[in-house]
Amino acid sequence: MLRVAVQSKGRLFEDTMALLAEAGIKVSSSKRTLLVQSSNFPIEVLYLRDDDIPQSVASGVADLGVVGQNEFEERAEDADVVRPLGFSKCRLSLAVPKDCGYNGLKWFEGKKIATSYPSILRRFMEKNHIAADIHVITGSVEISPGIGLADAIFDIVSSGSTLVSNNLVEVETVMKSEALLIANKNLTAEQHAILDEILFRIEAVKGAEDKKYVLMNVPTDRLQDIVAVLPGVKSPTVMPLATEGWSSVHTVIEEKRFWEIIRELKQLGAEGILVVPIEKMIP
Repeated sequence: MLRVAVQSKGRLFEDTMALLAEAGIKVSSSKRTLLVQSSNFPIEVLYLRDDDIPQSVASGVADLGVVGQNEFEERAEDADVVRPLGFSKCRLSLAVPKDCGYNGLKWFEGKKIATSYPSILRRFMEKNHIAADIHVITGSVEISPGIGLADAIFDIVSSGSTLVSNNLVEVETVMKSEALLIANKNLTAEQHAILDEILFRIEAVKGAEDKKYVLMNVPTDRLQDIVAVLPGVKSPTVMPLATEGWSSVHTVIEEKRFWEIIRELKQLGAEGILVVPIEKMIP
């Protein structure tokens, strides 16, 4: 059995539960129970505050944890990073009042900066030889300059809309963050085997993201030209159709190149193009 620490609410909670569901691991997301066992997989989920997860994993209270890289770096606990998960992406940035006359990092010399991430900020300032007054605050960091509590802030930024609404502008990105899967350093052989199965399923789910399965009918005499533009996983599948002179081609296309490639296929004579979403891709 593995115990996995998961944030109890928010976007990271939602993304983590969605990943577990995609991986075929059934877990109740009831907020009324802190510890829930999966009904079909040897794990139990412990719901915690995000800033408690690194210590819980490092100390062995939990075996695994899903936590934002920002919290993991801030807490600096002794746990292994197993894998980045590619969701809950954000950045930790310095932001200043819009009309403050910002002219570079040296602007922060002697300034008071409000943040919930003092360790990360302190390391950044020391690296850049800047002496700033770091003011630790929990809650709504972005209102600090507006009420005279600080000259600037260091906080999580996603869309930037919160900064705009508080008349702030992002000036320096200190680090980019995403969800991490972390593990206790002393897992048993049995627990490693369960972790390997979890990773196998995660790879299958992640491998299918932003990809489409495409089937099309193509003139056989244009087959080589069409295959040349297809970025298949290895190579496209080609099968003859009952109609002479035509073949069926199956392949996988990344979402970001989809329309560009489809246009080329149409120009080369492809017809009856069918696009199917991919749920899993087993490596």
